[in-house]
Amino acid sequence: MSEEINKQEEMNTSADFKWYVVHTYSGYENKVKANIEKTVANRGMQHLIKEVSVPLENVVEIKDGQKKDVQRKIFPGYVLLHMIMTDETWYIVRNTRGVTSFVGPGSKPVPLTDDEVYAMGIGREIEHIDVEVGDMVSIVGGPFAEFVGTIQEINTKKKEVVVMVSSFNGRETPVTLDFAQIRKM
Repeated sequence: MSEEINKQEEMNTSADFKWYVVHTYSGYENKVKANIEKTVANRGMQHLIKEVSVPLENVVEIKDGQKKDVQRKIFPGYVLLHMIMTDETWYIVRNTRGVTSFVGPGSKPVPLTDDEVYAMGIGREIEHIDVEVGDMVSIVGGPFAEFVGTIQEINTKKKEVVVMVSSFNGRETPVTLDFAQIRKM
């Protein structure tokens, strides 16, 4: 059996894996993620479903005059899956409690394009980034995509930067971003 799985893994190249999006009931994103991951582990399907993701962003909220760092879902009601689409994977994901549908026309799931994946800053790890405090960067992923700002802080352990972005009212606002979400200008 394990020999058969090893052969299957060798046949699955990274080109076979695509990012798909499923719509969930609001507030069920983490439960859906946990249930899919549990099913994948129980059925030994790690060679077909590589990653289940609920993208989060760090934001600063002010409550009662106190600043507090919190994580917020970037795409509420959606879960991203890096997988090979087969009848079996479609069935397992589609029949997970809390999943309403795959994103795509009718019942046909449509994978994200490479450009869409790149713009969201998912699916790739960046170990090091060639920027310094004070450098100008453009933001290429997340809700601040296409904004420009100045790097205020770099956290290499978390692979994050704090960028000062001029917001809608003209004030500078600190935004915490992953390395993958910025490009040096």
